[in-house]
Amino acid sequence: MENIILIGHGSPKKDANNIELAGRLLHNAIHPDCDDDCVKVAYLQFAEPEITDTIKKCVEDGAKKIIIHPYFLSSGMHVTKDIPEIIKEAEEQYPDREFIYTEPLGIHEKLVQVVVERIHAANGLLCECIPLGPEDIEKKSFEIIAEETDLSGFPPEQVPIIQRVIHATADFEFKKTLMFHPDAVRIGLEAIKAGKNILTDIEMVKTGIIKRWLDPFGGKVICNINDEDVIRLSKETGKTRSEIAVEKALNEDNNIGIIAIGNAPTALLKIIDVFNSESRISNLKSQILVVGVPVGFVKAFESKALLSAQNFPFITNLSRKGGTPVAVAIVNALLKMAKGGDT
Repeated sequence: MENIILIGHGSPKKDANNIELAGRLLHNAIHPDCDDDCVKVAYLQFAEPEITDTIKKCVEDGAKKIIIHPYFLSSGMHVTKDIPEIIKEAEEQYPDREFIYTEPLGIHEKLVQVVVERIHAANGLLCECIPLGPEDIEKKSFEIIAEETDLSGFPPEQVPIIQRVIHATADFEFKKTLMFHPDAVRIGLEAIKAGKNILTDIEMVKTGIIKRWLDPFGGKVICNINDEDVIRLSKETGKTRSEIAVEKALNEDNNIGIIAIGNAPTALLKIIDVFNSESRISNLKSQILVVGVPVGFVKAFESKALLSAQNFPFITNLSRKGGTPVAVAIVNALLKMAKGGDT
């Protein structure tokens, strides 16, 4: 068993002592599936834990090999004298342990790349020392997404949606898991331009949809989860409020064009059930886009897998991930496209 110790200088300014994050990142990089505390941090001075205490902790944890890395830029006195002296004392105290001392960060081409990235970031976010506005920051974010992932193999109409989901979640995995019915984007855009309403499972999804993009088309966002009848029926039947709420809206509203489910698998399962039943709304299912991306561990993946097998327009993602940010991002991407923007 080996442990790694990442050593920082330490500062009287407490918030400057933050190499714990670097330690966690290092641990995730070299031991991605490890739950042990095998990467530890220490400070030379002004902060805790001290190097000797961290070495002792490694020994107590059973480490036979202790790798010590000075998280310093250059080989000054601390790196060449102070830390080696501490390691020498530890070797005498723990003769049955192997100590390995690495070079500091030093001059390395990857550090040059980091400096270049910092310069580019500063140029992108600052202009004459004045921070950019939200739209400029969003534009820069989409530029970064375009640089870091290749979406050239996707149908052009899907790309703005995938980009906005990645933007909302900072999770590039959605590139692999998002699924689109062949008619999904077309039906969604037609619904928006025709002034159709957007039905959501919860208020958070309703709140996140950008109304100023929807208003010019005449549609509105509706959510019945807090309706008194819905609350009463949920108590009486034991069904979730979300599934009762969406069924109530489908029965009462003749102008629904998009359904956005971000949190409730039961609501998505209810929609699939209603669409496949002999009912008024089932005859209109080819004209309604279902955005089904509930998040969670119980029925979330199963409901999305079932949705992906349907023959009516849908957008979903085949993973446990999802939630309000994803549902909102998909709908807002469609709204942006409808009003003439790419993302």
